[in-house]
Order: sequence, then structure tokens, then C-alpha cells
Amino acid sequence: MHDANACAKKQAGDNRLSKDNAALLLVDHQTGLFQLVRDYNFDQFKNNVLALADVALLYKLPVVLTTSQEQGPNGPIFPYLKEKFPKSAYIARPGEINAWDNKDFVDAVKATGRKKLIIAGIVTDVCVAFPTISALSEGYSVYVVVDVSGTFNTAVRDAALTRMVHAGAILTSWFALSAELQRDWRHTEGKALADLYEERLVPYGNLIISKNAK
Repeated sequence: MHDANACAKKQAGDNRLSKDNAALLLVDHQTGLFQLVRDYNFDQFKNNVLALADVALLYKLPVVLTTSQEQGPNGPIFPYLKEKFPKSAYIARPGEINAWDNKDFVDAVKATGRKKLIIAGIVTDVCVAFPTISALSEGYSVYVVVDVSGTFNTAVRDAALTRMVHAGAILTSWFALSAELQRDWRHTEGKALADLYEERLVPYGNLIISKNAK
């Protein structure tokens, strides 16, 4: 019983994300696929994507970008993602639907040296679910950012999230993720994170404005 409890505690400890153990995978955030997102409105979803990108930059996470058949209707990657991560691995897949079927993508993930993968993309039920399940089968821990992943409707989204959870994925939001990475407001990034919230999370930003009011 003691050994079982110790194992459970170790697993719980290992499940904590940090800026030193996680990598971010942004899958198929492309201009054409963006038109398929109906479970979030356009402005809300774009804001969430930018917020997650800013979180990754703040905590200096390794980032892997990938797209699928850019020359077709899927379209190019969101320009601002390439602008934010000009030195990150960028894999333009020629045809693989599941990014994990592309060797260059998997090699880029392995090159990060991280076993905890944060993933978001379009669409949730295919472009996010497929590599999530594949990565889980190879021993990675996978955290799906639900509000930076979009699809046709909430029913499709819920089915996809259920499938990933059953496979072992952990669901999170960009806000919860940022708080988990920060851990303590007294850490170096605290002021920058508050500024990010003020810009990207209006209700929280209002709290900050109220606190700073004189």
C-alpha cells in the first residue's frame, strides 16, 4: 500500500507542467481551415491563438509549427504565428493528415527533448486528436488546449475531447496553462503575465485595472 501511494504521489508530481519540461505543438492553424471553426467566434478564437503564442514566448517554450497541404484549400499558416516564432521548427506536411505520420514533424518534436506536449490546432477532431493519440501511444504526456483548438460545432468538439481523454490526454485552457507555468506571481515573469492577461483576457484585465486605480 505504501509503494502504491508513493507511486501515485510521484505521478501527480510528474503531471505538473513547467517551462522546463514542456513543448508546444501548433497544428494546422491555417487560413482556410480557420473557416471551419464554428465552436468559437472568429475574434475570440483568434485572440486565444495569439494568447497561447504569447504564453509560449513568455516562458520560452520550444515550439513546433506544422501545416497540411498549404497550396490547397487549407491555405497558409496564420501569418502572425510565423512572425512570432521565426526560429521555431516549421513542418509543411505534403499530405499526411495525422501530423505524427510525418517523420520530420516527429523528429522536430523529439528534438525539443521534452516529454510533455502541449497541443492545439484546427480541427480538433482530426488535426489535434490524431497526433495526440499517436503521441500518447509513444509514451508522451499530452495536454490539449481546448480553447485554441476549433472545429465544426460543439457536439463534434465534445466527442473529440472525450476520445482524447479516454486515450489519456489532459485538457486545459490557455489561461490555466499560463497559471500552471507561472506557479507563483513572485517569479520573474509575473508582471509580464499580468500584462498579457490585461491584453488578452478582458475580464481579468479589468481586475488589474481596478487594482491599479488610484
